[in-house]
Order: sequence, then C-alpha cells, then structure tokens
Amino acid sequence: MATLVAVEDLHVDFDTPTGRVAAVRGISFTVEHGECVAVVGESGSGKSVTARTLVGLAGPGARVRAARLELADQDVRGHRPRDWRRVRGRLAGLVLQDALVSLDPLRTVGAEIGEVLTTHGIVGRLERAGRVAHLLDQVHLPDPQRRARQYPHQLSGGLRQRALIASAIAGEPALLIADEPTTALDVTVQAQILRLLAERRAAGVSLLLISHDLAVVAQVADRVLVMRDGRIVEDGPTDRLLRAPAHPYTQQLLAAVPSATSRGRRLGPVAGAARDRDASARPALPTRPAFRPNDTVLDAGGLTKRYGHHTVVQDVSFSIARGETLGLVGESGSGKSTVARIVAGLLDADAGTVTFEGTPWVGVPERTRRPSRRRLQLISQDPLSSFDPRYTVGRVVAENLDSDVDRADRRDHVVDLLRRVGLGADLIDRHPRQLSGGQRQRVAIARAIAPRPTLIICDEPVSALDVSVQAQVLDLLADLRASDGTALLFISHDLGVVHHLSDRVLVMHDGAVVEHGPVGDVFTYPRHDYTRSLLDALPTLVTVGRP
Repeated sequence: MATLVAVEDLHVDFDTPTGRVAAVRGISFTVEHGECVAVVGESGSGKSVTARTLVGLAGPGARVRAARLELADQDVRGHRPRDWRRVRGRLAGLVLQDALVSLDPLRTVGAEIGEVLTTHGIVGRLERAGRVAHLLDQVHLPDPQRRARQYPHQLSGGLRQRALIASAIAGEPALLIADEPTTALDVTVQAQILRLLAERRAAGVSLLLISHDLAVVAQVADRVLVMRDGRIVEDGPTDRLLRAPAHPYTQQLLAAVPSATSRGRRLGPVAGAARDRDASARPALPTRPAFRPNDTVLDAGGLTKRYGHHTVVQDVSFSIARGETLGLVGESGSGKSTVARIVAGLLDADAGTVTFEGTPWVGVPERTRRPSRRRLQLISQDPLSSFDPRYTVGRVVAENLDSDVDRADRRDHVVDLLRRVGLGADLIDRHPRQLSGGQRQRVAIARAIAPRPTLIICDEPVSALDVSVQAQVLDLLADLRASDGTALLFISHDLGVVHHLSDRVLVMHDGAVVEHGPVGDVFTYPRHDYTRSLLDALPTLVTVGRP
C-alpha cells in the first residue's frame, strides 16, 4: 500500500501562563491508503492534538515541529492558513465528537455541506442541491431533501453526526480523521456510524480514528497506536495488540474496560503490569449489603409523562433497595432521562407515584421535599449546565457538604472529595469552564457524593470519561454502595458498564419498559426483540483473560 500520511519526530508545544507545555513529544507513524489506524490513550495523552495538527488546527499558541509531516506526498510543515484551507475537506476531512458544536447553528445542514462543495469547486451552483442530497443519502439520512433544509438543533445526536460526516466527505478526501465520533451515542446509533465509516473505507478512504472505546477500535482498526503523555508507548496490528499487549500501560487500559467478566472485581487502578491483564487477578470489590424488602429506598409506580399528544413515558414502575444498583438502558428518546428527572423531583409526572424513603416525592410542593433533598443526588449528563458559572470548583463542591462540617475544615473535605474522583487540589480555585469535559464530570460526581446521599441518580455519568478514569469512578460508586449503602439509579448507553455495575436492569423502548430482571439474566438470555437488537449492536472486545 502507498503511504498517505507520514509523520516523523512530531513535537507540539503550547504557551501557557505558567510556561511552555509539551503536548506531543517526538512521535512517528504512517497511515497507508485504505488503512484504518486507531490512536488510543487517556485524556491529555496528545491523541486529539496529533489529529488536529494533521489539518492545521493544533490550536492557539501551538508550536509544531517535525522532521517529516506529509499528506499525500505534500510537505505541510510550512503551510500558511490559506494552504491549510485547501487541505481541509479536500485532502483530509475531520469529524469531531460533538456535532452540535462543530456544525454552524445559524446555517442549515445543506448550507454547511454546500460550502465545502463551493470552496473546493466540486460542483457548480446549479448542481449543488442535488449533490448535497446525494451526500446525505450516502450517510443514510432519511428524507435527505428535508434534512438539508433543517438546522443542526432540529436533528437528533445520531442524525447530526451523520450530517457532520457528510460534510467531511463532501470534498472527496483521501483521509478521514474521526475524533471520538461515537462517544455519547447509544449502541444502535453507534453501530450505524461504524457501518458508515466502514463504507467509507470500502470506497478507498483511509481512516485515522481517535477513541477511548477499545471495543470500537477492535471492530474497525487495522493498527493501533497507544499514546501516553504525548508519546507512543506501543503500536501494532489490532488483534495482536489487544490480545497480547506488551506495555504495562496498554495492559492497564485493557484491564480497566468494564464487562460481564469484570463483575465483582475492581477495574483500577492497576499495578504490576502483566498480572493485571487478567480480570480474575484484580482485587474483589467490597461485599455489598444484603437487600431486604423493607430496605426499599425508592418506589415508583405507573409513571406516565405526555407532551401534547405524544407520550414519552408510559406506565413505568420499579423500586430500588438500599445498596442496590438499578440499570436503565435504551436508545436516545426512549424516555430514560425523563424518568430520571421525574424521580429527581425536577419534572412533574402526569400520572403515577414516587416515594423516597417512605414519603411521597412526586406531586408534592418543593418545600415538602427540601428536608430530604440532600439525600437524593443527581449526576447529569451535561454537568456544566448544572454549575453556577460564578463559582469555583471548590465552592461548587463545598455547597453540598453537610452543614455540621466546620468552616475551617471545609477546604480539606473538598480536597479529599476531589482526590476520590481523581482530581488534584490545584483545580480547587478554577472555574468549571476552565476544565475539560471529563474533569467537569468528576467535579459533578464529587459534589453528588459530598452529603453521603441515600440515592444517586446517575444519568450517563461516565460517558465523557476515558477508560482509566471511568474505572476509577465505577470503583468509587461500588465502594459507596458497600460502605454507605448508597443506592444507584444508573442510566447509560454503555451496556458493558451497566453489566459490570448493576444488579438489575430495566430496558426502555418508546417510553415503556419492555424487559426487566437481574442484569445477568437479561443480557445473557434476552426475551424481547428490542433487547436482542441492543445487544447485537454492541461492539465486543476480545482480549487476554476474556473469552
């Protein structure tokens, strides 16, 4: 195969208020025509900076140096902004994680794609609308003419991501760079995006995939590069690297992936390298309290919610015992988050009841709930919107501490809470907008556990976290169940996470519960066709110590 991307001794540094920081430290790699190369690693490992550097978007204050930096035999080291504009879209297309941010909110989807066609002279003005519709059809957007007239906010997450891919391939680039293209998508939409990327490869397009989801990498990549602290610590063919990793860091990443085989065992931190590759060698989690019928923390019966003539939640019933984790799964739009908001007392139900610790919780004034409010906490999918932007991280967490914590000790308590979710004390005086998405999510978790609640509603709490930080948070939640008897309502699109952590699971589809039971029974012997379709769409990871 001919080489499409050639990188030798690439360094990327950034100017910061405290000095120059090295983000990428002397890495070398190639991508061949028609090949898929995946780059994996934790947040801050340099993988996204590497991808963006290939299209001239390393970022403000970046200094890029390389012995060789070529795209399609073109030396791009001396490129100016106008040169990079000719590269982007034509030689390389970029697909980012958050399509809602990447797409212009003031332009229709058709106008967004049309700009690429015009900039690179792909078609004339009269042919542009037809070409846009053809591209949207290629990425399997239903009713492409109507979708072309819509704005990004009018599309679901999966449709937006497909529209972004249509924009990225409009210039017929030889290379597609996909930076976390399926993160936060449910498993069926994820499967659709992966099939779409596979179709692009079949058409001869090379793919550079940035991902923290090792199961996705296993499904689509030919080779894997493992990055840590700006360096490539291991690389090789996907099957060999995932089955027999040589570097301790790669072994640690693989050991941290949650699944059915990791149930009852810690995911991290992992020390000692080779021994930790095997799930059976990891330390066991502490024993959870036994569940008894009179230990019920929350009981929901017949929950129904309508918007106009549309029913989004229909007759949903469940209970959660002290120290128990109830998983709630389903596609986007299935009603999971609406159920969470009702249970949290943030949304009124049109029918049904909820009792928390034996007292009515829904359909009562907030002043009635207020004395118990601190014992029921919510970790939302979008933590930034739940923070007061005026507050520092320290104040965000401290406001949820018990009132009997002495003022002089509050900072120490906050530092300890941040440490438990893997954050340093250096963040305590920063504002949430200055943090990465993963750091903000951990701040939200630290705030939620501060008052030692009876129940935590977790709405996609680890979707923005890389695999090692996710492991740390999942272990923390399991410890809370054992030490404090904290119950969890755990909502996630990641079935591996749900299988690892949950005792029971509810499967929702079109607002209704279609299947429920012990998580092992439901995921191993699904009875409903919809549950089977979710499990069939789940990418699998076969590694050392896993069948």
